[in-house]
Amino acid sequence: MADPANYRPAPGSIPDSPGVYRFRDEHDRVIYVGKAKSLRSRLNSYFADFAGLHPRTQTMLQTATRVDWTVVGTEVEALQLEYSWIKEFDPRFNVRYRDDKSYPYLAVTLDEEFPRVMVMRGARRKGVRYFGPYSHAWAIRETVDLLLRVFPVRTCKAGVFKRARQIDRPCLLGYIDKCSAPCVGRVGEAEHRLLAEDFCAFMAGDTTRFIRRIEQDMRAAARVEEYERAARLRDDMRALERALEKQAVVLGEGTDCDVIALAEDQLEAAVQVFYVRGGRIRGQRGWVVDKVEEVTTADLVEHFLIQAYGESESVPREVLVPARPPDAEAMTELLAEQRGGPVHIRVPQRGDKRALLETVGRNAMEALKQHKTRRAGDLTTRSRALQEIQEALELDEAPLRIECYDVSNLQGTHVVASMVVFEDGMARKGEYRRFSIKAVEGQDDVRSIHEVITRRFRRYLAERDKAAREAAEGPEVDAAVDDVLASYGFDDADDAAEGAGARGPVDPETGRARKFAYPPNLVVVDGGPPQVAAAQRALDELGVPEIAVCGLAKRMEEIWLPGDDEPVILPRGGEGLFLMQRLRDEAHRFAITYHRQRRSAALTVSELDDVPGLGPARRTALLKHFGSVRRLRAANAEQIAEVPGIGRQTADVIVTALRGAPTGGPPDSRADGGGS
Repeated sequence: MADPANYRPAPGSIPDSPGVYRFRDEHDRVIYVGKAKSLRSRLNSYFADFAGLHPRTQTMLQTATRVDWTVVGTEVEALQLEYSWIKEFDPRFNVRYRDDKSYPYLAVTLDEEFPRVMVMRGARRKGVRYFGPYSHAWAIRETVDLLLRVFPVRTCKAGVFKRARQIDRPCLLGYIDKCSAPCVGRVGEAEHRLLAEDFCAFMAGDTTRFIRRIEQDMRAAARVEEYERAARLRDDMRALERALEKQAVVLGEGTDCDVIALAEDQLEAAVQVFYVRGGRIRGQRGWVVDKVEEVTTADLVEHFLIQAYGESESVPREVLVPARPPDAEAMTELLAEQRGGPVHIRVPQRGDKRALLETVGRNAMEALKQHKTRRAGDLTTRSRALQEIQEALELDEAPLRIECYDVSNLQGTHVVASMVVFEDGMARKGEYRRFSIKAVEGQDDVRSIHEVITRRFRRYLAERDKAAREAAEGPEVDAAVDDVLASYGFDDADDAAEGAGARGPVDPETGRARKFAYPPNLVVVDGGPPQVAAAQRALDELGVPEIAVCGLAKRMEEIWLPGDDEPVILPRGGEGLFLMQRLRDEAHRFAITYHRQRRSAALTVSELDDVPGLGPARRTALLKHFGSVRRLRAANAEQIAEVPGIGRQTADVIVTALRGAPTGGPPDSRADGGGS
């Protein structure tokens, strides 16, 4: 790798003005393009403190061998030049949005002699009017089928149109009045173009004019007793209304805006856009992006606006975003220049627009989940991920079974831990385990990790010895082993599985799967060097040296190995890092879920904790019988005494503690909602 100090520009050689810069590698390829209000300030920030930079930025600087720049007059010119260079050079370290799928558009070919309505994908071409994008092609065809009754524009291909002209006979749509049949001269070029323009106007949101016009013609036909024509016009109006019903009204009539929302993690981000025209959602589109550089949400918004509207002919009057881009004024000026009119970039704070932005955000989150699911489900991708991890950690074999551990607590209370299992790169939820930490006082993740690893692998050793004994002596179960296991706190409540039954070797006596019989190839802990050292120390104390250990630090996505002073950095966008991140996130999710359950249970029984004579078993029995503390408080002493294990004296004590005075009469009438 190159040393950035070798190509650092000489002091004073960088101009203090707006501009765009390019980092190039040893083959003179552009690997990163950036813009700056002050080139001097921005470029000096890369070379002033290399150790303080983000690891991804360090990798970019070490890959590059030189940097050059171009001075421009304004920030708007810098935005335009940055977009042009990103499009031209496609730098590997820049954020690049890509469609998460191919979206169809409704296109009207106004550049042809007789415009055609069609479904179109791929690159746009000049002279064609586009509407959408739509989620599915069938949605376009349904809309077109309804509108052709009122706007009978041709939909046939060029070959079919030419053939119909030659034989002077229209196609089926011409016979059923869903095409004006310009191929046989039923309408001229000007009349057919007017139909196409009316079709475009309706799709663009000018709907009221056409519905009112058809309604007036229908009433006029009825007045002169042309009932058949009036009935056809009535059906035309209903067709237009049905087409409008397929497009949800979300904002005020006349509102034109694009609503942009993001969902992101440390590696990737998903973007969803709802296109609102005339207050109705006219289309939807999604993108995903690999975060190959350190970026904030505002940076992602800026990159998206540049790439989405850089050459677009349909910039709306208003763009709703989750965060304002860093150079909002320059971006607004650039979009206004592109549109030929004013453009407003806003972050809605309340009302219908805020609610719509939240809806788009939920769509973005779902799109990110689906993208990760598709990526994780591919066998080739999973194999490549395991191979990348094996090579990076220098393992003897691919880690076909990986276990990841995470600790969750709230200021040192209700400390719990989770263990999730991935086999062949896929989650095995039936083998997830959760732990209630007993030996830790205060907020100490290191001691918690040590305890969890000790408990898990002490159980593994016991299961292994038990299986070996059974193989040698038959299926007789050694009860002493079970007593030892119980003495370490292993029970179904604390070491519980998430799935409906763990997989693994079956105990010949109980018929149930042994919980900790399989050892992993790799143990991953959520944390840095202290947590990794604690996990390795626990394995060494148990005499289990054959299992590899590493830690994944969340902030930098670094992998730490025991005893190493420097972390291992997996390639950004690589499948190995993606799998490690999924492991860590799943362990965190499982730990948080268990922690919330424990905290909720503790809050539920908190009012009963100080009642004399009530232990955990009696509290549980009372809550199970009444369902909640509120219902228990409303009950009288006789009703409470009916609970197994609760006598009349204890019932009086409970009533006194919860309501302030004992009562042997009927339940409190206020609690029952009755009167005297």
